[in-house]
Amino acid sequence: MAAVAMWERHETEAFLTLAEELHFGRTAERLHVTTGRISQVVRALEHRVGAPLFERTSRTVRLTPIGRQLADDLRPLVRAMEEAHDRAVEAGRGVTGELRVAFLGEWTAPLLLKAVGLFTERHPGCRIEVREVQLFNSRASLLDGSVDVLLASYPFGGMARGPAVLTERRVLAVAAGHPLAREESVSLEVLAEHPVVQYPKATSVGFKRDRTPERTPAGRPVPKGPSGNTFSEMLSLVALGRGVLPVGEHSRRYYPRQDVVYVPIHDAPPIHRGPVWREGNTTGRVRAFVTALLDAAATEKT
Repeated sequence: MAAVAMWERHETEAFLTLAEELHFGRTAERLHVTTGRISQVVRALEHRVGAPLFERTSRTVRLTPIGRQLADDLRPLVRAMEEAHDRAVEAGRGVTGELRVAFLGEWTAPLLLKAVGLFTERHPGCRIEVREVQLFNSRASLLDGSVDVLLASYPFGGMARGPAVLTERRVLAVAAGHPLAREESVSLEVLAEHPVVQYPKATSVGFKRDRTPERTPAGRPVPKGPSGNTFSEMLSLVALGRGVLPVGEHSRRYYPRQDVVYVPIHDAPPIHRGPVWREGNTTGRVRAFVTALLDAAATEKT
């Protein structure tokens, strides 16, 4: 932070904005100052550093290697200072405003609602909304800000995540008339012998690799079946005999169907679920809700 402290805030802002725009006029317009002022600030910074930060011609502005390195070093420092300021403001005000939380899958809803109740008791000044998302729009809901925290299955690539709060064993969903429906349990190796229904494209690569792997543990290729947009659609594909699908054991309770049988998979690791949120949206409200969720999960285990 020493470099930021040595520069005035307006100097740092001018340098980073020019490093982004590479145009004195646009930089001045963004910062509501004159181009002469930007030139003056840059000359002063270059004198202080002892080397040119920009290469300037009549037509172009480019960062020098030193300028590029300085910009790369300064950006995370400035971002960290801004986040620290925001956290201090939030702490001073208390947890207020609005928080949007969501669940993915019926099994996660009861715990999420229990956490909502606990959060509301602790932070009555914060309005909280609850909604359900589907497989095809869960990631988009976090990215566009319509959801702040989602209780979902791991792995959930590209997002910040908290500790797992729910764990369940895996079972294989098969059609009621499928030969595997009569088995007491199966191995993951059977995936090589039957098409596997696929998750929608919107789900992450890591999630697909975990749920519907391309190869069995022994390295045998797994044939791909059709894909569905929602979990109910995927189970319908299973019921139609279009493929099998590894799922969590609580599907028996929350998605009971006469045309689908859930067979235990005896050599599969458990499924873990917990809170996920967009990395850049780690607000005091989000942190407080994750704490409430962990506390709610702890009371259910005792």
